[in-house]
Amino acid sequence: MSVTGIVVSSGIAFGKALHLNFHHEKIDYRLIPSSQIPQESQRLHHAFDTQKQYLQQSLLKLEADSAHAALIEADLLILDDEDLVAEIDSTISKLQVSAAVAIERIFGHQADELAALDDPYLANRAEDVLCLSRRLIARLNGAQHFNLSQLDQDTIIFAADLTPAEFAMLPLDHISGLVLHTGGVTSHTAILARGAGLPALLSCQYEQANIANGTDVVLNGVDGEVVIAPNSATIKQLLALKQQDESRKQQLLMLKDLPAKTLDGKKVGLLANVGSLNDISHLADVGAEGIGLFRTEFMLMNTNTLPDEKTQYQFYCDALHLMAGKTFTIRTLDVGADKELPCLATIVEDNPALGLRGIRYSLSNPELFKTQIKAILRAANHGPIRLMFPMINQIEELDSLFEYIEQCKAQLIEEEKGFGELSYGIVVETPAAVLNLKAMLPLLDFISIGTNDLTQYTMAADRTNPLLTRQYPSLSPAVLMLIQQTIDVAHQRNIRVSLCGELASDPKVAPLLVGMGIDELSVNLSALLEVKSALRNINYQTCLSQAEHALKLTRIDELARYINGID
Repeated sequence: MSVTGIVVSSGIAFGKALHLNFHHEKIDYRLIPSSQIPQESQRLHHAFDTQKQYLQQSLLKLEADSAHAALIEADLLILDDEDLVAEIDSTISKLQVSAAVAIERIFGHQADELAALDDPYLANRAEDVLCLSRRLIARLNGAQHFNLSQLDQDTIIFAADLTPAEFAMLPLDHISGLVLHTGGVTSHTAILARGAGLPALLSCQYEQANIANGTDVVLNGVDGEVVIAPNSATIKQLLALKQQDESRKQQLLMLKDLPAKTLDGKKVGLLANVGSLNDISHLADVGAEGIGLFRTEFMLMNTNTLPDEKTQYQFYCDALHLMAGKTFTIRTLDVGADKELPCLATIVEDNPALGLRGIRYSLSNPELFKTQIKAILRAANHGPIRLMFPMINQIEELDSLFEYIEQCKAQLIEEEKGFGELSYGIVVETPAAVLNLKAMLPLLDFISIGTNDLTQYTMAADRTNPLLTRQYPSLSPAVLMLIQQTIDVAHQRNIRVSLCGELASDPKVAPLLVGMGIDELSVNLSALLEVKSALRNINYQTCLSQAEHALKLTRIDELARYINGID
């Protein structure tokens, strides 16, 4: 049995489950007699004092300039706020409620105000405020913090949440992993876990699994799951995965910080294709320079409801936070054909590959498109974003898209929501896009070539049909000629060209693409280091020679033999 969550710090950890239950007992919302008000006021001040003492003791164990210390001091500032304590005291007296109800009420108001802010990082502080209020209420009920100093075996912590102070007190020598019910990639706990190199899953609904303390569990921070009471076969598989993961990380120590450039100094942009926040959390592991393709439709794969603007906005902001200023390329929803999503009505078409898919779907569902665009525009206020549109064939489609984008900007201005500027591009995936590219380039800042679809539409061969994939591969003379034509036309206008199809992830083909003039390769995470290695072990002049020779070949088998070094 297993449960899933968001990977915020990768790795695989084995250990015994231990639940840290900091939560308070159920709050009694009944009115209290006036005679009890002084007692509740006294309990309130005692809870504040006790929590402050705990935090101050935590600070003594930390270096003054550590990230932990800064976060603990932020909690202490709240607890030292005399106006806040007076407001809670006043609430007890005026409304005749218990100290617990008053704390929940006032801290709840503060959290709501923070959560409503457009800045996602300030809004994220709302969870910290609620977490602190829960600790205070627990103090009212006499709760004590766990003494973890006597742990003597590998332990995986399960908790609803953790304050920075509580994380700082964890004996990391014996804690191998962390699983929280709350939190996200920008939470303070996520930041601390990544900094400590502690495998961690957040937003994990583990309660349904009824995991008892002492149960053997494995935190799989590669695939984003917690495996409960694994059998011997599963343990063997996970140990092998752990060894592979550790071996991979050893390779990264040698390659991840080295530039993607040829032996004679030709620099190539090396980015990643991703589909989730879990993927983004692994970018640093492989030294990716950014994201060349973020498949936003993957957000909808496991949900029965469409995410609203706020949800998508927060999602993109989380991604930006993980990106830390690196290139972030978002592709608008690419649905239809083989991409059926449970939250969208299925369209029955005689030929779905030639039907309402990619940008055609967005143009036929403008409200869906505009919701996504508004979220992306708002997120662009917090970091640079490149936005690209899939399955564009002609300039009229771009005209319609930019009209909708201007409508979105006008709506955001009316709603008094900030937004940033975007860089715009298209995915070149059809022969029509190649032929019409010159007309579209004045509207674009970059382009990306999607060789998977470019192959199927050039060859008229369904890429999902296993009977056709070998006979009509992407590495074919016709597709190479279209790629070269695309590069040449774009470079005439000084437009940067990326390639995000599967060809980019083949270390044998990547040097050929570089020789053809590709500026960036956007590859699968698992292939990035191999591609980097291939580029770092070849001369650019050799890449140019490969491209020149390959473009002269007229047969698929000749091209395959040449790339594989047989000829």
